[in-house]
Amino acid sequence: MWRNLAKQASSRKFRFSSNVPLPSCSDSWVVLSRPCKVPPHHRIHSHLNSLRPLLGFFPRAGQCCPEKNNLARPILDLSCPQERIRAYVSVAEAIVSEEDSSSGCDEVQELIEEVNRQEFAKQRQNEQTFKQPKKTMFGMGITKYHILRKRQVKMEIEAWEEAAKEYQELLADMCEHKLAPNLPYMKSLFLGWFEPLRNAISADQEMCKEKRVKPSYAPFIDQLPADKMAVLTMHKLMGLLMTTNGGSGSCRVVQAACQIGEAIEHEALLHKFLEKTKKKSSKSNIIDQSDSQTTEEQSQIKDKEQEKLRKKVNQLVKKQKVKQVKGIVKAYDDSKPWGQDSHVKIGCRVIQLLTETAFIQPPADQLGDAPPDIRPAFIHTLKTITKDAQKGSRRYGVIECDPLVQRGLEKTARHMVIPYMPMLVPPSNWKGYDEGGYLFLPSYIMRTHGARQQREAVKRAPQDQLEPVFEALDTLGYTKWRVNKRVLAVVDRVWTNGGCLAGLVDREDIPLPEEPDTEDESEQRKWKWKIKNIKKENNERHSQRCDTELKLAVARKMKDEEGFYYPHNLDFRGRAYPMHPYLNHLGSDLCRGILEFAEGRPLGESGLRWLKIHLANLYAGGVDKLSYDGRIAFTENHIDDICDSADWPLEGKRWWLGAEDPFQCLAACINLSEALRSSSPEAYPSHMPVHQDGSCNGLQHYAALGRDKVCGCFLYS
Repeated sequence: MWRNLAKQASSRKFRFSSNVPLPSCSDSWVVLSRPCKVPPHHRIHSHLNSLRPLLGFFPRAGQCCPEKNNLARPILDLSCPQERIRAYVSVAEAIVSEEDSSSGCDEVQELIEEVNRQEFAKQRQNEQTFKQPKKTMFGMGITKYHILRKRQVKMEIEAWEEAAKEYQELLADMCEHKLAPNLPYMKSLFLGWFEPLRNAISADQEMCKEKRVKPSYAPFIDQLPADKMAVLTMHKLMGLLMTTNGGSGSCRVVQAACQIGEAIEHEALLHKFLEKTKKKSSKSNIIDQSDSQTTEEQSQIKDKEQEKLRKKVNQLVKKQKVKQVKGIVKAYDDSKPWGQDSHVKIGCRVIQLLTETAFIQPPADQLGDAPPDIRPAFIHTLKTITKDAQKGSRRYGVIECDPLVQRGLEKTARHMVIPYMPMLVPPSNWKGYDEGGYLFLPSYIMRTHGARQQREAVKRAPQDQLEPVFEALDTLGYTKWRVNKRVLAVVDRVWTNGGCLAGLVDREDIPLPEEPDTEDESEQRKWKWKIKNIKKENNERHSQRCDTELKLAVARKMKDEEGFYYPHNLDFRGRAYPMHPYLNHLGSDLCRGILEFAEGRPLGESGLRWLKIHLANLYAGGVDKLSYDGRIAFTENHIDDICDSADWPLEGKRWWLGAEDPFQCLAACINLSEALRSSSPEAYPSHMPVHQDGSCNGLQHYAALGRDKVCGCFLYS
């Protein structure tokens, strides 16, 4: 941020009168200071006054100003008393040097007096002629922009910090204020599992030390403190259960054990490195009196280097620079890698301890008068997979979580931290591969997914070729959006009542049929296939429910904002997409129905016509294949249904539910009904995005393959 600020400051051009001498910048550092009297009603010229906020970001005294400073321009500071006015060589660095205090004072005094005279004359002229108009930025007042920008910075920087802080304070808050019922479901489960698992790991560590015949995992179980190993095991296993097999709540034991064991090894190496450097640092403070001065100095130098390296590693850990941390730690550790066998051994052991100590029970309001139903949160089972290509079957172990845990995962989706939210202020202009987009969050102009060749190709591209791409992405990013509150209210009602309407997924799973009371193999086979299909359907519903919760969480958070923006970047094909992945205008019917333009425009005669065509296209069902006049006639013939859908979306005829894109159709019904009921429909300010035909006929592919510029101009014009 400071580098960008300094560049902005250096790019400003200050114009002074030709007869006003400027201070010399030939010295390495210069201070121009001298008591002088300035009339209180005189002011420094406005272009110098505009730099006062910049001076607050930088030190004003006691630092060196490099000789080759590209920011060497005269700056006047008015924050000091009237008796003393200082002029500094650099915007970024103000230097105090008593030796050069006399040089240039006369020049500065003359400069101040000349600028004051010009400013006073200009001020009198402005007061007599006109007042300066209020400054604006991106169509909004300066004050409002800065308020929104501060909120945007807070959203970007503090999202993960607040989440980490909240998790660290959960246990204390629960004990002191009894807040467990108010916590997200999965976090309360973690708190319930943590202490038993930690105690079990600690007991296992003690047992391995005392036993003569030690188990195969004994050399690795005590490489980490029990609390760290417990937290790592819970988070790693739950992460796998949420992501493996489409978030079905199950994964292979070997896969989970390998990943957990590898994570324990990396954490153990880091823990060992930090403890080692810490011990050496403390030991180096106690030096024998008989040691020579040279030995003492070498020890202090080594101690400082280790402390510096330790701080660097801690900073990299906070920034989640895993690869760099691994490289530093491995360079300091001469032990042999554990290997995959060791990973599996220690991983299987901690998974076994978790399955033995983690339990779950339904909420009290679901039990009624029945006794508590306490059951294991995780179950180890065996599964058989038949592969037609190999003409055989394979049996392997699987770890599964209880269905109650899986329902808890759905609830955690609404509490998930999403760092790349829509922006409250326009995004930064794109200027390079990693320059643009969000203010502080890492932003890249192309989604390379780790492909170094693609990344390097973008960086090597000439700047003049990328300028049109930058401008196009900036234009998309400057488009202001807002949430359609009326549509969101309908979506919330449908979702609260269980979904399964207007394309929303059912919030309830399909119940599993009971096993038939027969020994007939064909009946048993049919029942197993039915169970398999139902479980697959329930897994898909689970995934869709999580996706819907994420989209609605973003919509609820942004619904009271006057407007927001979507920074865009490219995929490897050059297609532009919003960087926020959940609620955006390229998403599903739900997303497009909830979003609308923040800045309305009068419809006009053409706009009203296209709004009717757009509504017919959204209803589809063959209507979108009619001519434009036919689509307009369809809309006009259903005006009563359209108004009923707008006024009573869930209590009336529900005509909008018959559309192929129901939520977009509902938004169009609301917009068109409001326009027709206004005194002048053509003057009604509409916020509705109207889609144009974007079908692909394949000709652009032929034009691209043949490098046919003539055909390409017709296709993309």
